[in-house]
Amino acid sequence: MAILCADKKFERFEDVTPKILKTENVKLLLCDLDNTLRLHSEKEPADELADWIADCKSAGVQIVIISNNGRKKMMQKFCEPIDVPCVWWAKKPMSKKLTEAMAEYEISPSETVMLGDKWSTDVLAAKFAGVRAWKVDHRRDVV
Repeated sequence: MAILCADKKFERFEDVTPKILKTENVKLLLCDLDNTLRLHSEKEPADELADWIADCKSAGVQIVIISNNGRKKMMQKFCEPIDVPCVWWAKKPMSKKLTEAMAEYEISPSETVMLGDKWSTDVLAAKFAGVRAWKVDHRRDVV
């Protein structure tokens, strides 16, 4: 069933390069946070994430973190150093926060991608919003 399938799959968020974003005409990249861009154990952005965000922004891509995490202060503290707007308690797979982000930045669904690790929240929210769904493998702590 197509609604449960991601449009593209990547191993890690770092594999979504500015070149890929440009080739795919992505102007707005909506990203899940927990287990997509960060491990639950990370309290601040890793250098790899900060560098990736900077590279994407340099390529003209607006990034917005859209998370079901309800801890507003934690999310703000995490997102401020990388200068990325965040939406907490998004209630994915409902698509309201995705469509609000597109409206705020005046970017069409055809120029928007939702990047996340779960089909049950991120992929479905993307499909309901009419945007492409890109899935990454669930990030795990290395022991």
